[in-house]
Amino acid sequence: MIARWLLAICVLPGTVLVLVPLVMLWLSKPLGVAAAFADPANARFWIASGLLAVGAFLGLWTMSLFFRLGVGTPAPWDPPTRFVVRGPYRYVRNPMIIAVLLMLLAESLFIGSWLIGAWTGVFFLGNTIYFPLIEEPALAARFGQVYIDYCRNVRRWIPRWTPWKSG
Repeated sequence: MIARWLLAICVLPGTVLVLVPLVMLWLSKPLGVAAAFADPANARFWIASGLLAVGAFLGLWTMSLFFRLGVGTPAPWDPPTRFVVRGPYRYVRNPMIIAVLLMLLAESLFIGSWLIGAWTGVFFLGNTIYFPLIEEPALAARFGQVYIDYCRNVRRWIPRWTPWKSG
């Protein structure tokens, strides 16, 4: 089970947070697009540190919920077999993607790269299109009325003020 979880981490957030930004920076180097790393004397460093800490904590928490309670991973090839509405999922439907977005913002601030900032926007836009067109209908088909009720009560991107309780 740990190998499944590690594979999901390496392939999904690993690609979005590491592989794509590295390729973007490598391809942009000949174009003279310079990255200016944040210095601890700069506020940008501390803002990025806070975003990274919150994003990493939220990401690990949500993935562990899928692993422990959902008996699966966030990967489409190994999805949870049980519907998980615990922790941050009681406030917002996509805390895992929010975690990745926070870490991408942190990365763009640390490195000082507007390209990674742009990639953050593209990643968000892609997920904003993907979720209602593909993932949410598939989850509704798999989990039925409980998921439909959840979607009616918990927003996709903006957290609720109070935790949602089903039934």
